[in-house]
Amino acid sequence: MQLHELRPIHKQRMSKKMGRGGAHGFYCGRGAKGQKARGGMKFKPEIRELIKRYPKLRGYKFKAVELKPAVLNVEILDTKFNEGEVISPKILIEKRLIRRIEGKIPAVKILGKGKIAKKLIIEGCLFSKSAKEKIEKAGGEIK
Repeated sequence: MQLHELRPIHKQRMSKKMGRGGAHGFYCGRGAKGQKARGGMKFKPEIRELIKRYPKLRGYKFKAVELKPAVLNVEILDTKFNEGEVISPKILIEKRLIRRIEGKIPAVKILGKGKIAKKLIIEGCLFSKSAKEKIEKAGGEIK
């Protein structure tokens, strides 16, 4: 088979010729008179009515997306760190306990699940009430 021998499998369907006599003359298959028989936009788009119902509010409505803090439990700190060590978000990334989010060091929140027995020094982190109590009870510091 060569290029000049290629043919389509199906025949091309001809579009209906309206208003030229024959089967689709005069009314062109639209019936007589009325909204549906006329040219142009027949019906309002439904979405227009939905748009009209919304209140028109002024101003630019962009809210910056705040990154959620990385979450760690007290029991993880107890297993992964030795007594007297300093804990900060940078050190947590180095030990691969948390990951960077979009190339930035995320905020870290420490939750109170589990037990802690080691004295740890924690810097630059957020805490839940129970976590703060447990760390201070074990003799740790929060800076």
